[in-house]
Amino acid sequence: MSNSNILVRFADVGDLPKIVKIYNQAIEAGNATAHTKTFSVDDRMEWFKQFSTTSYPIYIIEFNDNVAGYGHLSAYRPGRKALDKTAEISFYLDYQFHRKGLGNVLIQHIMSDCKRVHKETLLAILYHTNQGSISLLKKAGFEEWGKFPNVIEQRGQRFDHVVYGISLQ
Repeated sequence: MSNSNILVRFADVGDLPKIVKIYNQAIEAGNATAHTKTFSVDDRMEWFKQFSTTSYPIYIIEFNDNVAGYGHLSAYRPGRKALDKTAEISFYLDYQFHRKGLGNVLIQHIMSDCKRVHKETLLAILYHTNQGSISLLKKAGFEEWGKFPNVIEQRGQRFDHVVYGISLQ
């Protein structure tokens, strides 16, 4: 895979249908998000409007001119000023683009943009069984910083919520 076939850019509202499609794949998989019902584009419009390229961006990763996935930064414990330099990182790839190195490219791009948006610490909060994402995070230098045992109940099963973190200072 050539990096010339990969582009990471900010999302615009025209990307929302593809973002929703990718996120709905994660919902249907049942191990990547605690949402249990899929969304429509209209359902996610207000969510999309909460993001800003200057503080909490949504990033699109394209491969061969196709939207392959997205990632974003969001506020950790919104409204608490002392946590303004900490953000939660989230990332999702269309399942047809898994295992092509795109997740790593996307995470690295987001991390490299953190200085511009004044973020010094990143947290990723995910299911303990999401080994693909955990492997990507570890490869990027994240470490397990915490665990909430059995707090997720989905499809009759219990899962741990784990927190991976990295200091970018």
